[in-house]
Amino acid sequence: METRVRLEPWSAGDFWLLERKNEPIMTQFLGGPEPAAKLVDRQRRYEAMSAREPAAGRMFRVVWTPADQDPGPGDDDCGGHGRGRGRGRAESVGSVGFWEREWRGEPVYEAGWGILPEVQGHGLAVAALTELLAYVRAHGSRDSVHAFPGTDHPASNAVCRRAGFEYLGDVDFEYPPGVPHPSCDWRYRVEPPQDGLTPSG
Repeated sequence: METRVRLEPWSAGDFWLLERKNEPIMTQFLGGPEPAAKLVDRQRRYEAMSAREPAAGRMFRVVWTPADQDPGPGDDDCGGHGRGRGRGRAESVGSVGFWEREWRGEPVYEAGWGILPEVQGHGLAVAALTELLAYVRAHGSRDSVHAFPGTDHPASNAVCRRAGFEYLGDVDFEYPPGVPHPSCDWRYRVEPPQDGLTPSG
């Protein structure tokens, strides 16, 4: 069964999700958790991206409706952001986004994503990245999207492969800034949408 997700532009109410993504298990390949002040600044930047023109980049909240899941504890407490689990109930499960950067002298986009640990294994990262690439095809202005997962992160490299990225080789990519990390350079060539179709989200 194909996994379907919906992308929602990042908003002020999504800070709880940013806090979840800052947990040690989510940041073990990203240099560890950020201090509270940097997290607040990141939230501000993510919100600002939602107000810019689409071609400049976007951060999205990933929303999944797990139709094949049994109802779970907290199902009545999900509120407007879908934090509960249950059959047919939409829940926020992570983030995906893209932004402008220069890479080896060329203007490109960089993509990043993160799916919460309790819902990993359902193909959600690939589904979210696929939706993101559709958005870039419809609204972007650059020819390629790059991703730079660490060479020590097989799951994220598998996501790139399954989403249709091309592996270009290993590089020393700085993340956090100033800290070189052995990484894989993956590239997705952007083609315009066909028949005027645009993605959901």
